[in-house]
Amino acid sequence: MEKLFSPWRSQYIETYDRMEDCFLCEAVKNPEEDEKRLVLYRGKRAFIIMNLYPYNAGHLMVTPYEHTGDFLQLDEETLCEVSKLTKLGIKILKKTLNPDGFNLGYNLGRVAGAGLETHLHNHIVPRWNGDTNFMPVIGEVKVISQDLKDIYQKLKRALEEENVE
Repeated sequence: MEKLFSPWRSQYIETYDRMEDCFLCEAVKNPEEDEKRLVLYRGKRAFIIMNLYPYNAGHLMVTPYEHTGDFLQLDEETLCEVSKLTKLGIKILKKTLNPDGFNLGYNLGRVAGAGLETHLHNHIVPRWNGDTNFMPVIGEVKVISQDLKDIYQKLKRALEEENVE
């Protein structure tokens, strides 16, 4: 069996069990802290946030405001908005970072890979041809070559140009 390692996420993994509050719920409590908490967009029922511990540069999450880990509990309006915001996230990532593709999806439950299983979130992970190279494969190190704050600013500008409400 082949093993895949993601040591760049160790900071998150090592502190997860000590988290007292849901970081997604905390992120939306204070709109004045959106930049600090990497919240890109707030909709009526859901929001877009950058992943603080990304798999790739520009890794976004679209999540409902409702704190639930049960996908079946979401109402139709929330599901629709999450889908629309996922589409918007892909659009602004294409415009700003020009990826060759995307991985999209939910990890429902700890066994499925959910780092936070109590608050649903849809991952948008931009991918580029050749983005897996010797560093993570041999060196067990993932290089994110762009600063989170720089990417945040680029994505915010792209959102402004989209004139989303």
